[in-house]
Amino acid sequence: MTLFRHGVAGLPRDERPVVVTVGTFDGVHRGHWSVLEEIGARAAARGGKSVLVTFDPHPLRIVRPDAAPKLLTTLDERKEVLSGSRLDYVVFLPFTQELREYSPQRFVTEILIGGLGMSELVIGYDHGFGKGRSGDVNTLRAIAAEHGFAVDVVGAVHAGAAAISSSSIRRALLEGRLADANRGLGRPYSLSGEVVRGDGRGRGIGFPTANVRVSGEDKLIPAAGIYACHVQVPAGRFMGALHIGPRPTFPGAGDTVEVFLLDFEGELYGGDIRLQLVERLRPVVAFDSAAALVERMRADVAETRALLGGPPDSSPGRASSPVDIALDSRDTPG
Repeated sequence: MTLFRHGVAGLPRDERPVVVTVGTFDGVHRGHWSVLEEIGARAAARGGKSVLVTFDPHPLRIVRPDAAPKLLTTLDERKEVLSGSRLDYVVFLPFTQELREYSPQRFVTEILIGGLGMSELVIGYDHGFGKGRSGDVNTLRAIAAEHGFAVDVVGAVHAGAAAISSSSIRRALLEGRLADANRGLGRPYSLSGEVVRGDGRGRGIGFPTANVRVSGEDKLIPAAGIYACHVQVPAGRFMGALHIGPRPTFPGAGDTVEVFLLDFEGELYGGDIRLQLVERLRPVVAFDSAAALVERMRADVAETRALLGGPPDSSPGRASSPVDIALDSRDTPG
């Protein structure tokens, strides 16, 4: 069972070896999982504890706010995905102006050794830490030789020729390459939030949609388009045709995140909704009339039903993850 802590204070200490990894872990993608599985296996083999040390907020929010990326996973989403791991503890360190000034030596000695009692450190091949990311594998090995802990490096995990990374997954989502993003994540990309009232255009043309205010102001919204998705609402799980972006068929209409639930009847206003994006069907396009839009939406729904006819993969942690949605909301895909 994974236990979550905010800061290292109060973490139980005993004589068991402590195997640690450190990183932002945004997305908790397949590359991250290879590191988590390694520390879990090493801790189990030594009869020890496995600990992930991660950060909140994303370090770039403090170091370079103008360059901070949109997030693949909010804090709650990271917790939900990580709860399916073999980790004993996840420690969230508040990333502050003070912490950003820590040298690699100080970070290791005060937090990892002094705070956690670390005996072994497992890191990804591209790990950088300390002020200005000045610490690397060679730095860690020098510190390890001085303080008597082991350092192990886990190599890259590839999707095709490219190494999987949070930045490559962000790029894929923003470019509309959902299949590439999902392949890197090892699960469908997720969005979630609250269903809010729109302007009712969808209901007026026979496709009532749930307008979603995405949770997490820093959450990454994928490229505009129509997506086939699985939808979780209080009444159960449904197939959905999801619209993200502008509605050019209706002049003056704003961008939305809204979904038409197949085979659903009822009200959703004010409730929570979760989306797992399975496939991008097409870009958003302008139609000459509402009738032309309706015809295309019927085709989108038919394609969604054909794609999602089976139940979604809902295994914990890896194949299902949390979700969060927040945008200006109105109504009607375009």
